[in-house]
Amino acid sequence: MQRIQRAAGTVIGSAVGDALGGPFEFGPRGAFSARFPVPGAGDEMSGGGGWDPGEATDDTQMAVLVAESLLERGGLDLPDIFTRFQRWAASEPKDIGLQTEDVLTNGEPWDLAAAAHFRVNRRAAGNGSLMRASTAAVHFATAGREATMEAARRIAALTHGDRAAWEGTAVFHELIRVALDGADPLTALPDALALVHPDHREHYASNLAPDWHPDDATEFNGAVWPCLGSAVWALRTTGTFEDAIRAAIDLGGDTDTVAAVTGGLAGAYYGLDAVPARWTRQLHVPLPGFGGRVLHLPDLLGLAHRLGG
Repeated sequence: MQRIQRAAGTVIGSAVGDALGGPFEFGPRGAFSARFPVPGAGDEMSGGGGWDPGEATDDTQMAVLVAESLLERGGLDLPDIFTRFQRWAASEPKDIGLQTEDVLTNGEPWDLAAAAHFRVNRRAAGNGSLMRASTAAVHFATAGREATMEAARRIAALTHGDRAAWEGTAVFHELIRVALDGADPLTALPDALALVHPDHREHYASNLAPDWHPDDATEFNGAVWPCLGSAVWALRTTGTFEDAIRAAIDLGGDTDTVAAVTGGLAGAYYGLDAVPARWTRQLHVPLPGFGGRVLHLPDLLGLAHRLGG
């Protein structure tokens, strides 16, 4: 399989998981399979919960903003990414994480806003930096393990002052890098964990262990540790892209983000051709605050090719 097929699988897979999971957010376990018991027999990309069929949520919207900044600025320009995030947040998107919204609207400059939020709240280990990481993970994959993990940390720190969020996003970047090279990302976990900050390594090692199950989580899956752990579990315990996404959404809770992270991992591993066409036909990504732009499958494929080229 060509590398670009895996890169496109990462970006499209994450967006598909996001759009499929959005209507089930904060719902009960098993809701997706209860509604669609036979794969492909119903219109699974049917929307609901305020989302149109195929509409991606804030997860993919922010991932696109990161991608466009990386491409237009010729690399990592943190103030530019933050400014794009602020413009998006000010446009009243349908969904935005409470922590992310506070950081982007608290009036502090790009390099102080997340830290200011963390000083006050002491809670900033949500999955909001992990959810948007697919595009940057593709872009920085060719730079090597340490470079892609460090880029992940720096982008995560724009909105999340807790290093736990940085480290989870860094692990995701590394797993995508390995998958894009055609290897099994699960085999890369020990090496990735070795580069996690010592203060956070044990918690991640627990949530990413081979025998870990989402039922073992000590936090809601809106937190970064079980979100990443659930995505890795879904990839580990299934055999296709489609089954991984179904397993992720059926966990309930923060379904759009868990499925987006799962879709990124599974898309990198299985490639674009493994993503069912019935899930991509209606896929679209509105960009509030950017002139009414809406990206569709060809646009996302173009982004993926430019990021991974």
